[in-house]
Amino acid sequence: MKLNRSIFWIFPLLVLALPLVLNQYLQYVVNLILVYILVGVGFNIVVGNLGQLAFSNVAFFGIGAYASGILTTQLGMPWWLTVIPAGLCGALAGCAASIPALRGVRLFYLAIMTLAFGELMRWLYIRTPGLTGGSMGLTVPEPAVFGWMLTTEYHKFYVFLFIVVVVVIATSRLLESRIGRAFLAIKNDENAAAAMGIPTGQYFLLAFALSGFVVGIGGSMYAALVGHLSPEDFDLIQVILHFAIIMVGGLGSLIGSILGSILITATPEVIRHFEWLVGSEEWIFGVSIIVVILFLPRGLSSLLAKVNSIFKDRYYRN
Repeated sequence: MKLNRSIFWIFPLLVLALPLVLNQYLQYVVNLILVYILVGVGFNIVVGNLGQLAFSNVAFFGIGAYASGILTTQLGMPWWLTVIPAGLCGALAGCAASIPALRGVRLFYLAIMTLAFGELMRWLYIRTPGLTGGSMGLTVPEPAVFGWMLTTEYHKFYVFLFIVVVVVIATSRLLESRIGRAFLAIKNDENAAAAMGIPTGQYFLLAFALSGFVVGIGGSMYAALVGHLSPEDFDLIQVILHFAIIMVGGLGSLIGSILGSILITATPEVIRHFEWLVGSEEWIFGVSIIVVILFLPRGLSSLLAKVNSIFKDRYYRN
């Protein structure tokens, strides 16, 4: 019997049972995976679907997290009310990050400029202690949803899973629409896309804004998950982590973003459970990434697509 697309609805339902078999720490890791799924999905919009080498993702992530944290600490807003504003702050940051691309900056020049944007934001987190707590960081109150306090990792899991499912489905629908096809046209040949009447500047702006919105929501979830934000949480290590997620999972693939997030987040935790491997996490992690990229250049999603076409995104091109 062949698989059908209902599997993508069945999977979240099966995941609902995880709190029944996981302890608090493992549940925290699962919650962190959910956060990084949105980070990978948002990052892939610009890098995988639009085809632009931009590393502003960590800036969107930090802005979303701090926006959520500031709204809860300074204005006393419940966490659930800060999720969309955090995404909107990320979207505004995306509009700002798109300016070099709109000016014709491409390839490694765009990568360096957007990377600098992330470092500039980290400098601002340190230099504005009145808002962000400076180098000491910002303690975020316990998250709540409609008065229900998310005091355990299990409570957070169900809320996080709902947000991720909604955002991933909405992103999938968007990428399957005319907008997603325009992104792919620009990725394949920007000049040809412009010659066909596609307003490339508008789509550049839209892609960066959408990326910032999705990653900003992920940042809001991260703030609720860790409970304390520090500028060091959004340094160059995060840039490498985000890039590894989409490279290992698969560029331009929603399924790849999910697979990459699971592998990159869970692998270090799995390694730590073997005493004879303790202290070797970094090199094993690095070698694993190199092996996947060398033997699966299209990422893990391409491997699943070979098993069954149902795992292939409909907007994904060979």
